[in-house]
Amino acid sequence: MTEAKEAILLVGGKGTRLRPLTVHTPKPMVPAAGVPFLTHQLARARAAGVEHIVLATSYLAEVFEPYFGDGSSLGLHIEYVTEQEPLGTGGAIRNVAAKLSSGPDEPVLIFNGDILTGLDIRALVASHNDSGADVSLHLTRVEDPRAFGLVPTDATGRVTAFLEKPQTPEEIVTDQINAGAYIFRRSVIDTIPEGRPVSVERETFPGLLASGAHLQGMVDSTYWLDLGTPQAFVRGSADLVLGRAPSPAVPGRCGDRLVLETATVAADAKLTGGTVIGAGAVIGAGARLDGSTVLADAVVEEGAVVTDSLIGAGARIGPRTVLSGAVIGDDAHVGADNELREGVRVWCGATLPDAAIRFSSDQ
Repeated sequence: MTEAKEAILLVGGKGTRLRPLTVHTPKPMVPAAGVPFLTHQLARARAAGVEHIVLATSYLAEVFEPYFGDGSSLGLHIEYVTEQEPLGTGGAIRNVAAKLSSGPDEPVLIFNGDILTGLDIRALVASHNDSGADVSLHLTRVEDPRAFGLVPTDATGRVTAFLEKPQTPEEIVTDQINAGAYIFRRSVIDTIPEGRPVSVERETFPGLLASGAHLQGMVDSTYWLDLGTPQAFVRGSADLVLGRAPSPAVPGRCGDRLVLETATVAADAKLTGGTVIGAGAVIGAGARLDGSTVLADAVVEEGAVVTDSLIGAGARIGPRTVLSGAVIGDDAHVGADNELREGVRVWCGATLPDAAIRFSSDQ
């Protein structure tokens, strides 16, 4: 079997929906289960036999290489290509093609930098080889496909159409969606136009289909999560810690909590639901954290209750404050006795005084 020895990882997005997490940090570098999210993807690619990965970078491109270097610490050879102007998914793939050494018919793995998945990469490669496809797509099934591109297939798994974000019931002809991982025959990458923005979803794939190319879909319904929103990112990190989402890169055993070595947690603090406490962070007496992520050097003071929330690096949460589904930016300070509920975001460096926001008990 021909293994995919090379991969392209698309990590150029601005992560706008994830702000304030992505103000200072590109989305793939935001920590999930104690390490930058990208680490989990690189480790899973390596475990599937990939040896050479090209990172297609754009937003805050300068932070990737100082962290990962040449990739040797992960057993990989990593190279970096930075877009000067955003080129879209297809344009980004074409822009890094010169770095690949695979032969024309060899498989190249391509995946998005914001998807957490249990995809069996070797199975996708095997399916690609067996079907003789030009491009193979990982498909997953979702209950409500309206926010995604639908990819119907025939009885043999061959893709028959690409339907972008359907709205009416008549348009929803399948629950299969494009899950953001592909195997390209190397020669197909060179057919993508060079030097301009191209969307694989809207231009490349429909164009290939129209020209008679063989596009194969493999439905893999293991764990899959788009980490595009803060709530999804927190969920994904917790699922990694709990072992629901597989990764060889979680720095510790799977369980209810992950506390990095230099963190300090009070003896009577309670950490559950896949909560992560970052390096140098401090958790005060009687604090309760469930399904949450506390990044490096943040402080959660005594009696605070934090649920399904993310607390940025260097931030401080005051005594008895309640957070539920909230995102606190880096170096923000939320004073004592506040109550921040679903979807609230506190910007990086902002200060919220004591008892500034409360909800009445009858709500």
